[in-house]
Amino acid sequence: MTRSIAESCASYYTANNTFVDTFGCPRKDDGLDLIYCCGFVDLKYCCSEPGNYFPYKHGYMWTLSVGALIGLGIAALVLLAFIVSVCVLCYLFLYTKPQRIDSGLKLQRVGSSTSNRGKCSEWH
Repeated sequence: MTRSIAESCASYYTANNTFVDTFGCPRKDDGLDLIYCCGFVDLKYCCSEPGNYFPYKHGYMWTLSVGALIGLGIAALVLLAFIVSVCVLCYLFLYTKPQRIDSGLKLQRVGSSTSNRGKCSEWH
């Protein structure tokens, strides 16, 4: 399928701050099927499908996926360690309370001790 009007890519600056002038698709070195302007703000190229934003080979994307998986794995391990720590601390707080220390003194209510003294003094 041949296209009579070539699509043009607007000029832009690359990530290295290099200016790239406006160019039409397909370029001289490109195949005739690369008639659309694709890419990002700082990287434009001719492609065969409109709206294509991934000019990289699959190997590059695979390394991104491996890096993302390693990052997610580390984050999952940190979260798991946090949850286990919280569970252990809750268990220790709830089930390992210090035992009551017996002082040897018997405690009584204040009101009951005065009423008993009054009765004892009446009998003597």
